[in-house]
Amino acid sequence: MQPTASSAPPRADRSGVRRAFVASLTGTALEWYDFAVYSAAAALVFGDLFFPSKDPFTGTLLAFSTYAVGYVSRPLGGFVFGRLGDVIGRKKVLIATLVLIGSATLLIGLLPTYATVGVAAPAALVLLRFAQGVGVGGEWGGAVLLSSEFGDPRRRGFYASAAQVGPPAGNLLANGVLAALGALLTEDQFLSWGWRVAFLLSGALVGFGLWVRAKLEETPVFKAMEAAQDRPEAPVREVFTTQPRALIAAILCRVAPDVLYAMFTVFVLTYATEELDMSRGSALTAVLIGSSLQIVLIPLAGALSDRVNRRWLYGGAAVAAGVWPFLFFPLVADGSWALLTLGVVGALVIHSLMYGPQAAFVAEQFSPRLRYTGSSLAYTLAGIIGGAVAPLLFTALLGTYHAWVPLAIYIAITAAVTVAGLWLGRDPSAAEEEEPEPLPVGHATSSSSSTTTTVS
Repeated sequence: MQPTASSAPPRADRSGVRRAFVASLTGTALEWYDFAVYSAAAALVFGDLFFPSKDPFTGTLLAFSTYAVGYVSRPLGGFVFGRLGDVIGRKKVLIATLVLIGSATLLIGLLPTYATVGVAAPAALVLLRFAQGVGVGGEWGGAVLLSSEFGDPRRRGFYASAAQVGPPAGNLLANGVLAALGALLTEDQFLSWGWRVAFLLSGALVGFGLWVRAKLEETPVFKAMEAAQDRPEAPVREVFTTQPRALIAAILCRVAPDVLYAMFTVFVLTYATEELDMSRGSALTAVLIGSSLQIVLIPLAGALSDRVNRRWLYGGAAVAAGVWPFLFFPLVADGSWALLTLGVVGALVIHSLMYGPQAAFVAEQFSPRLRYTGSSLAYTLAGIIGGAVAPLLFTALLGTYHAWVPLAIYIAITAAVTVAGLWLGRDPSAAEEEEPEPLPVGHATSSSSSTTTTVS
């Protein structure tokens, strides 16, 4: 008996939904664990071990690997893996991205140093960092769909937020591992071999993530597309030609959350130590407190967006993000740790109210057959104009004007950009709250055309 167009695809049981949620969270946590560990190692040991200052060529490679490669390679991952995710399936691609990210991180932990193999060592490090970025570019969009397409579409905000919990979880895990190694090892031991432990431990996350993802079936939404023979042949081209407004909206809505997060988890450490004369440990503690709260706040914000209008919740938080820096900087002017912590926590609460609904909002901008490609492109392209340049711009503005007002204005401008993206975006229609069962094969083409036109 042929399914009807109005019926919904079968949903996974509760255990399948839970596995999808955990699989999504694990992948993004690994991504941010690797990011944090690499950043710390670059600051603490890579200069001495891989990029000796006496060699200007390797010094150039250091700057390239630390600041550019991880971001430049992400759009490539978005193009390649995003396309594959809409053509061959979410599960296969997410296993590939997890293996790529994890393998690159493990190999960094095993690399010989410059003293052993010369310039081949930093060259290999740059290549592995590039591979990490490619994997990251394809991971986020798929992780969002993995959890949200298994879950109830009416709770898409909550289920999609699994991918959003990864950054605070990965940062906390990385800082915990680095703190433990610092407490247990001498400086010489850490420089000699201890730093490698932090990279090798990512193998545990990779193994767990692969075990969870291997047990999952393909998502019900992709299985329905496959049954209807409605998979796109050129999804990247289709996104750019049929859904440009959706892509622009998804890119712009990500800018303010990325910039706000860069300010209150990264640059705030510099501001607190150099402008407020606080210890780095005190500033880091404030950030870790806020990050710990986000592990709970992000899924709560995602769940809240299922009960109220997602765009309005996101937009209200974006407005608050534009206002908060004008309150934060005067608040912390006297160097009080308690007020600094209050300011950082307040900023990360606002960030959670944007970041929790963000994954669902981005995915909802695209038709199901183009969601992996569209979401991945939006994620990677927004990262270049948002999080990638924010710390450098903060540093340049503070160094030029020696005042906090330009920093606050910059964040306010990015908040306005995000509000514009939300205005360009759309709410899903009531009919889309239940993904449609595919029509018979003979009707697949017309169904595909209708879906694309409606969503774009």
